[in-house]
Amino acid sequence: MNPTPREPSDATTAARREARLEHDMELLVGYILLAGVLFSIVLLLTGLVWQYVRTGSLHLKYLIAGMNYFDFLVHDLRAMFQLSGWGPRAFIDLGIAALLFTPYIRVVSSMVFFAVEERNWKYTAFTAFVGAVLTYSLFLR
Repeated sequence: MNPTPREPSDATTAARREARLEHDMELLVGYILLAGVLFSIVLLLTGLVWQYVRTGSLHLKYLIAGMNYFDFLVHDLRAMFQLSGWGPRAFIDLGIAALLFTPYIRVVSSMVFFAVEERNWKYTAFTAFVGAVLTYSLFLR
């Protein structure tokens, strides 16, 4: 007598869904971090190589005291859209900006994932708090 295949229980289905969602979240975070870091490395290396070819040195002067991320980015974008702005420093600055913005994108995407996909309001609230702290530290401080 062969046992008949049983339908998966609701608990088994829920456990599989939970495991799939956790795996999806890990992939999302991993790809965001990988893409952000690789993009910033390409920009930084481009700027550094260009700076070395142009001047024979990797030395750059930065006066960023009192600037937040938003000030830094706006200052660099203004310089880039002027005639002399597209130089090695612009690439290096964009690489730094991309590296700083990568964790912010990760937190925002996690918050959206927890709210939309998992509908887990506790994790959404925690992630929103982390996002608020990052927003303050990057843009308002």
